[in-house]
Amino acid sequence: MSVVLDGSPLKAMQSSHTHTPQTAPSGQELSQEIKSFISGIDTVQGRKLSVREHARCAVRLLRSVPACRGAVLEHLRGVYDEHVSAFLHNLETESDASSGVSSNLEDIIQEVHGVLSEFIRLNPRAWAPLVSTWAVDLLGQLSSKHAGRRVAPHSSSLNELLQLWMSCAATRSLMEAYSQSLAAMLAWCPDACVDALLDTSVQHSPHFDWVVAHIGSAFPGTIISRVLACGLKDFCSHGAKDQGVMVMVGDKSSRVPKIGSVVGILGHLAVHHSDSIRKELLRMFQESLSPSSPLSPTSSSTSWESSPQLRRAAVPFLLQLAAMSPNLFGAVSAELVELLRPPVLLQLQALLQGLPREELDNMLGLAVHLISQSPSGGSRVLRFLADTATPASVIISGPTPSPHEGVREGCDRLLQMLLLHLHKLVFNRSDGAEVNPHHPALSQPKRLIPFLEELQSHVGELCAQTLRLERKRHLWLHQLLCLLSVYGGPSVATEALCQLLTQAHNPEELALAWQLHTTLSSCMAGLIPAAVSRCVAQIHTHTLGPRQLRQLLLNLAAAIQSQDEERRGGAAAQASMAIQMGSAVSGHLHDLGPLLLHGDSAVSHATVRLLSCSPLPRASSPAHLLLLSRAAVTHFFMGLRRRVEGGKVGRDGGQACEAVNCSVLLLSRLAAYSPLTLKAVLQLLVEGALHKGNTGLFGGQMADMSGAPLPSASVSRDIGASLLDINCRFGTIVNFSGSVWSVFHAGVIGKGLKVRTETQLPDPSGVMQNVQTLLTVVVQCCSSSGLNGSINSSRSPSDPGEPLPINAEAAKVIAVTLVENVCPDVANGELSWPPEEHARTTVERDIHIRRCFEAHPVLFPLLQVVAAGRPALCYCSAVLRGLLATLLAHWEASRETLSTDDPWHLQASCLLVSCMGEGQLLPPVLANVHEAFPHLTPFEVRLLLLAVWEYVRGNGPMPQKFAFSSETGLFCRDFSRDGDVARYVAPIQSVLHKNIDRLGHLCWRFQL
Repeated sequence: MSVVLDGSPLKAMQSSHTHTPQTAPSGQELSQEIKSFISGIDTVQGRKLSVREHARCAVRLLRSVPACRGAVLEHLRGVYDEHVSAFLHNLETESDASSGVSSNLEDIIQEVHGVLSEFIRLNPRAWAPLVSTWAVDLLGQLSSKHAGRRVAPHSSSLNELLQLWMSCAATRSLMEAYSQSLAAMLAWCPDACVDALLDTSVQHSPHFDWVVAHIGSAFPGTIISRVLACGLKDFCSHGAKDQGVMVMVGDKSSRVPKIGSVVGILGHLAVHHSDSIRKELLRMFQESLSPSSPLSPTSSSTSWESSPQLRRAAVPFLLQLAAMSPNLFGAVSAELVELLRPPVLLQLQALLQGLPREELDNMLGLAVHLISQSPSGGSRVLRFLADTATPASVIISGPTPSPHEGVREGCDRLLQMLLLHLHKLVFNRSDGAEVNPHHPALSQPKRLIPFLEELQSHVGELCAQTLRLERKRHLWLHQLLCLLSVYGGPSVATEALCQLLTQAHNPEELALAWQLHTTLSSCMAGLIPAAVSRCVAQIHTHTLGPRQLRQLLLNLAAAIQSQDEERRGGAAAQASMAIQMGSAVSGHLHDLGPLLLHGDSAVSHATVRLLSCSPLPRASSPAHLLLLSRAAVTHFFMGLRRRVEGGKVGRDGGQACEAVNCSVLLLSRLAAYSPLTLKAVLQLLVEGALHKGNTGLFGGQMADMSGAPLPSASVSRDIGASLLDINCRFGTIVNFSGSVWSVFHAGVIGKGLKVRTETQLPDPSGVMQNVQTLLTVVVQCCSSSGLNGSINSSRSPSDPGEPLPINAEAAKVIAVTLVENVCPDVANGELSWPPEEHARTTVERDIHIRRCFEAHPVLFPLLQVVAAGRPALCYCSAVLRGLLATLLAHWEASRETLSTDDPWHLQASCLLVSCMGEGQLLPPVLANVHEAFPHLTPFEVRLLLLAVWEYVRGNGPMPQKFAFSSETGLFCRDFSRDGDVARYVAPIQSVLHKNIDRLGHLCWRFQL
């Protein structure tokens, strides 16, 4: 459809008509014209006038006899209607628009337009109101009458509709006449023109909307302000009857006809002039509260600002507009909250105090309805209401001063009404049908609540405000959080619970999370597992800082630990939630395990605290278990190091000690979970204790590959030799390991021997504490069953003071790990001992073993643990043999007077024999010889150790020689089957007799 939007033909005809000279008719001619106009017959020729001739007669009368203007304008309605009908018919038949009736009447329409335009220009006060009313009413009639034509677009398509009517000469003429009249009336009486527009809009909407859109676009400021003013006057005149100025949404449109038109007009203008509409609405609100003179420069004595009745009705009128148009409310809601400062609130309170109780309740109900239907700015409105309604005794954040008591009570009531209204909407949103949380597809579609829809993106902020625990405020917000969770479903409920678990800082705040779960558990299943998964997802995405991450882990740990506390207190509900929390966390241990190695010590401490109290899953993959075990052991040694460092600088070591205790508990639980984790934990503990980075924790020194302590880098000289190069050259020739042609790297030829430096000894008390802690965790791991998955399932000793027995298989794991780390080239089958003189074939390996014991004092306590788990010490046979061989060689070459002059070798000899006796590799009579070592000479010590060697050589340390005792639950060895022990005791008896003065009190210890 091709149309022409410009009015150039009409303007050209108007120009030519304006400048055409006109002669004034005589009285007789006027009388004949009047008669012809009334009868429709030419009085001179006696024939019926055509439509065109009749219209020209009306135009001449309009020009010459102003008193006939009413009848003439009424007649011209038909002329305009006929032209519009012909125009639309031509479009429908796709014929030339300039032919037929349209071409005969277009000049008449132009002539009428020229006459009316001239009258408005010369005498606007007389003609502008009349022409504006006639033009806008005729536009309304034509729009409604021809709205159903085939070529007429739908009323919702304003652009196409406007394009159609503005291409028609008749409707374009009427639109220009109305625009000219409105422009002329703006200075002295705009209300009449706008009233006509509103009345017509009410009568012919929505077909008349294109007129409103065009006029509003041409005069946005005037139309917006005058439309609001006229709507306010009509609202006040209709609403002040019977029930006062305030009624609810349901019947308002029928009792106040123009308000619907006002909403429609502003809705059309909001597309391009939303900012002007927003400013005008806010100006009306402000001026309705201000007791001063009107602020608008265009206001007159008849404007609404000068009427007290209209000023009182302005706020209800604006509420009604907002209720009927969410777009208008959304445009002003954001800035309206900013305007509601204490002075404005006091003015608003003073304005509303004069309203009857029923009207005030209706206003509050409408305000609640508006807030619940607000599509944006809900969080700001909620914050404003909560801040204003909070009691004055509570410190309010921000620069807002404490509100007046009456204002506070009003906001308190409004907030409670809002919560009640939202509660009804949430739980009745399916028209009475119950919502099935397990099968949401079976439920009816929920009714959208814009306020809660907008708040779903502010769950974190809402939780933070709830956790402030301010009086009344946190109760309101917690109730709203529950409603929001129910409305949003499991996703929002999960997010809310996750935020509470993340942001809570004390038990009181954490209790709000349990209260939320208690409320939601009746309508949602699996909320706690989903919340824990959400928390773990936050950890994976690194959205939490170290402090937030630490707090989340501590809160999860506190939630699980509350299970034991509530069992004692009898609160079954919270204990059940704690059980669910523990079960949910146990499914994510592999996700939480890496946090044990977090760079922030506070985070790693919180992690080990959580993992130590959470139950282990019933089933888990071996890969996850091994990763968790490795991380737990690494954290254990990190905790020991932090405890030592904290003691050095004088800090409070309480947190470090707690972290170590939690690590011990976690490792013991892992060891009791399965044989796989038991073996992994023990291996990692032994390897970690012997690692060069941890040797200082247990009083050891860093050693090279040969086991010799490394000199300090600060005191050693750079001699230009590389040990790596030397070893490479040796390796390319012959491998001398294990042969008589052993090579010793005592130094470099021409450079002298290796430099032996004294290293700084660690704090003995700290070393003792660390060794004791290591032994504690090793013993606990070995004492647990490792098969039943429970620590408490192991056999309890008959005597409560007696320690738990060491599991033989666990002790074997330690033994094998010790051998692998101390002497890697030893085969597992080397259990039997050769004659003492054959030890020279393994000199290099034996020296390496001795140096390992020198560099790692913790080896002897670990051997004692292995000895307690008989027959595990048999698997350390190669290590024991190598150490004993070096001790024999040392005592043989020693030239000291007494054995006490060589303290380390004396201590090593005593501990070695003691361990062998504890592991039942020696009979009791030989196991006690170490008690005499401090009183003997080096040669005598060698004699006794040689007796030990001969016994073990003759009675090999084989595990098959041990039998399990069902009474004690331990493996024991029957030495009576090994033959006569007397021949091994003869050297002992000889030494006793020789030193009877010093060893007389020990003779009874060596009786057969």
